[in-house]
Amino acid sequence: MAQHVIPAKQIERFEAEFHGDLIRAGSEDGDYDDARSVWNGMIDKRPTLIARCRGVGDVISAVDFARENDLLVAVRGGGHNVAGTAVCDDGLVIDLSKMRGVWIDPDARTAWVQAGATWADVDHETQTFGLATPGGAVSETGVAGLTLGGGIGHLRCKYGLSCDNLASVTLVTADGEYLTASEDENPDLFWGLRGGGGNFGVVTGFEFDLHPVGPEVAICLVFYSGDRMSEVLDAYRDYVADAPLEVSLLTLSGVIPDEELFPADTVDEQKIAIAGCYAGSVADGERALAPLREIAEPIADFSGPMPYVELQRLFDEDYPDGMRYYWKSLYLDGLSASAIDRIVYWSDVAPSPLSTVDVWQLGGAIARVSVEDSAFAGRHAPFLLGVEANWERPEDDDANVRWVRDCLDDMRQFSDGSVYLNFPGFLEEGDDMMRTTFGPTYERLVALKDEYDPTNLFSLNQNITPSESARADGRGCHE
Repeated sequence: MAQHVIPAKQIERFEAEFHGDLIRAGSEDGDYDDARSVWNGMIDKRPTLIARCRGVGDVISAVDFARENDLLVAVRGGGHNVAGTAVCDDGLVIDLSKMRGVWIDPDARTAWVQAGATWADVDHETQTFGLATPGGAVSETGVAGLTLGGGIGHLRCKYGLSCDNLASVTLVTADGEYLTASEDENPDLFWGLRGGGGNFGVVTGFEFDLHPVGPEVAICLVFYSGDRMSEVLDAYRDYVADAPLEVSLLTLSGVIPDEELFPADTVDEQKIAIAGCYAGSVADGERALAPLREIAEPIADFSGPMPYVELQRLFDEDYPDGMRYYWKSLYLDGLSASAIDRIVYWSDVAPSPLSTVDVWQLGGAIARVSVEDSAFAGRHAPFLLGVEANWERPEDDDANVRWVRDCLDDMRQFSDGSVYLNFPGFLEEGDDMMRTTFGPTYERLVALKDEYDPTNLFSLNQNITPSESARADGRGCHE
């Protein structure tokens, strides 16, 4: 999209009708640098304007202003996406971070959540009533980005993905129209929003179904020596094949150099952890998870009862704001001996001791949802491989990015090539990645994009490119 200087009168007119904060590049109040910063320290973008919205009216005004002035648009919810799509150079950031309200109906077991909320906001309110909806594995993650990309979290095998628990969504489309999408209202759009990313508008609110969870859950967090990595992964594969639906686990392989957690002689050594929880009674959970604590002699074992809100915050300190991150993923067709050998190898050669190679258990409730019910891809896979490069110094960027890419290139032999779009690197494969991941449903997503955003106003996301004919004439029933 062409960039140009916005006439001052246009900005003044926008500012007069905008009720939130309009932050300009070069502003002297000091807010600009804070407002443009996001979680991933690799991202350093300088938008022309940041429109920090207070409500739906502000969102509509911002969308209209961007469309009328042909601006590049970024949409910020929690600002926690590894790809950094919440901010852009030169254009407009539609910032929802002040729209963080969460309202619970404990009798109906539903939650209404504004699009700037984090999972910590949601958990704080839902756990007051002993309820939860599947969120992520880091509480500071934004609800919007995670949900629109699917949402793999600690409750996934019992209750599905975040997007599987949506009852309705409200959004502002590219033409400034405010819509509700649900199974009864705009059902095709609702299908696309459940796993199709932020392609079809600026989501302003989510209605989630809630489930009885907590206040305490049984967790597994056990660490073994890296020398036993193959053995642990082999036992993990066998365990999850017959695990109760209440169990959702992942493994993390790397150095994990925490002096407070480990004996001094193991701090700088390779380790493998099994982490997760049981979404049911604590007593049943402790019995179910016990075999995972007995695979070998642990280096450390922190398993046991834990408040659900603490589980959701358990990994927050490992992913601080401003550190440098590059994460990619692949759905694996299994954990064969050969795949395990390669996971061990890539864990061992990571250039940063803070990096991990993760294997997420899938299946259960995730696999029970049809592709006809949501756009999310990946329900077919038994495991997700997440390759997380986490490091601190800019001079180490190239080595860490190269490690992730080389690992993914090698591990594709155990995959159909589809990826979890919330761990997308920098989305550098573009259309090829999207076509491979969505497969035969890709064209259905293109048709939705043609209808709701034919000019690709919302392009900074896991982007579905509209068809050539739609871009040429800007057609779409919402023009």
